[in-house]
Amino acid sequence: MRAWRPALVLAALSVVLAACGSGTSGTTTTASTAPSAGPWSFTDGSGKVITADRTPTRIIAHAGEAAALMSFGIKPVGIYADESVKTDANLKDLDLTGIEILGQEWGKIDVEKAAALRPDLIVGDWWPAEKAHSGLEEGVDEKSKKLAELAPVVGVSQGKSIVDLAKGYEDLARSLGAEVDSPGIAANRERFEQAVAAFKEATKAKPDLTVAAMSPADDKLYVANPEYAPELLDFQRWGMRVINPDTPDPGFPYWENLSWESADKYQPDLVLWDGRSFKPTSNAEWGRKQPTWFKVRAAKAGAVVAWPAYWLHTYGDFATELDKLTAAVKAADPAIGD
Repeated sequence: MRAWRPALVLAALSVVLAACGSGTSGTTTTASTAPSAGPWSFTDGSGKVITADRTPTRIIAHAGEAAALMSFGIKPVGIYADESVKTDANLKDLDLTGIEILGQEWGKIDVEKAAALRPDLIVGDWWPAEKAHSGLEEGVDEKSKKLAELAPVVGVSQGKSIVDLAKGYEDLARSLGAEVDSPGIAANRERFEQAVAAFKEATKAKPDLTVAAMSPADDKLYVANPEYAPELLDFQRWGMRVINPDTPDPGFPYWENLSWESADKYQPDLVLWDGRSFKPTSNAEWGRKQPTWFKVRAAKAGAVVAWPAYWLHTYGDFATELDKLTAAVKAADPAIGD
């Protein structure tokens, strides 16, 4: 369940959970490029080499991975998502016409509908902590795991950098016959490089600014462990002092789980708020739901900004999110957490 465990807890308790400005800007998302007929291979994030007699053309992909492929002109025949495709950060601005939607809830995939698409490749991120691909982790419906019986499964590892993840899907798209050097794609790379430079400049100007990535839920406050969050590792690499929690959950090391009574264990100057749309995104709302949320002084001061938690896959999306974070760093007060 990787980074989605807080989402599932929140959902269970609260219920009983292309273009302009996106990572696909300037790219074709309505047609696949012509693949080569010869033998095909790709090294999966697990290290396993996946092979086929012919280059796959009928692809089913998880949401973010689908967005990455579409940014290079590879249109999947089916997509499964962890939430509504209308709100999924990767998909909400994309034209999904002609693509079969196979699931819009974590852990639930319509395998019968997927089988009817006759896929020859399934694409989902590889999650090292769980040793599983997206949609096939522990905790999903057992019948959903049968997706892996329909075709080979391949994906890039959620490793140490979103830059590596984006490059990995560029390599996968190239192997599938995509033209990855179009002007639109080059423009997104250039915009990303400019965003990184601005982010580095902002963090360098505030070397004492401390940051914590947090995900509030009804039962606990979850503090993200950068070791298992490649975008947070990138932020650290580029000068942001993201706090490493002391005691991540041994069985699910993406997070340290704090009781609400211990919400003030960490006092960052800036809170990176889990910005995925499955959860409330109002700082004030969480203050009403859990008064101890405001024991975190940055939260009380409103020094919060959405964190693109575990969903980034493209240079364009990363550039957009970095610009927001850069603005928040510039506005932040390094003394709030003192």
